[in-house]
Amino acid sequence: MIYCVVPQALADELYDKLAEYYRDDPHVEVIIDRRAQGGSPGDHAAYEEQRRQRPKGSFPTIEPPA
Repeated sequence: MIYCVVPQALADELYDKLAEYYRDDPHVEVIIDRRAQGGSPGDHAAYEEQRRQRPKGSFPTIEPPA
């Protein structure tokens, strides 16, 4: 399946045209991107800050089997 993603800001202008263009192609679906738009660079938390933090504390050393 191929998704032709139309930004929400351009949906009024492009969605109907693209849906008509790909109407006969069963492998293409035209969708509107409804994710939050906007914001300035730097407004969002960095990727590194969103990762799971490592457990705190010390852990015993694991010896390989003999």
